[in-house]
Amino acid sequence: MSQPLLEQLIEAFRVLPGVGQKTAQRMAYHVLERERDGGLRLASVLAEAIEKIGHCEQCRDFSESPICPVCASSNRERQMLCVIESPADRLAIEHATSYRGVYFVLQGRLSPLDGIGPRELGLDQLESRLAQGEVGELIIATNSTVEGEATAHYLAQLARRHKVIPSRLAQGLPLGGELEYVDRGTLSHAFGSRSELAE
Repeated sequence: MSQPLLEQLIEAFRVLPGVGQKTAQRMAYHVLERERDGGLRLASVLAEAIEKIGHCEQCRDFSESPICPVCASSNRERQMLCVIESPADRLAIEHATSYRGVYFVLQGRLSPLDGIGPRELGLDQLESRLAQGEVGELIIATNSTVEGEATAHYLAQLARRHKVIPSRLAQGLPLGGELEYVDRGTLSHAFGSRSELAE
């Protein structure tokens, strides 16, 4: 016997981060009781987004086209490349700073225990980009977590191998914090006061 639709709907909501059984149940009931039109729109947009949104071939950010608008823009400074963990970090930097360079999105951070190594983060792609000689500064904007710091160290070594200056965001960012949740003023200051990473 198949699982009732209501239970399937509740389970479907649980794929979202931070959504437990009770929250998923509230969401399911809300959609069925008061937001059926909104639920249909959500289902339609979600299906279309999953089908049509992929990754930019240059920076690995989410994109509907092979090259995202940031990478395609002629107004960006190609000699500055900012490495971030997630697309949410790019949005935070764009809103909080005047940074006009380009990005490389890792879609995670080094975590051997979770099976996430250099290949999963696209670091071979990043290395070939650094080898082209266009990038002069690699701004390492990984989060201040243990994994983020280990990733930063690895990226700095990669940059130096290709004669690229590695820099790190200034202190002021909370230890263990994530860029996505840092206030604009702090992030803007940390970005503007970045310094070259010592060997």
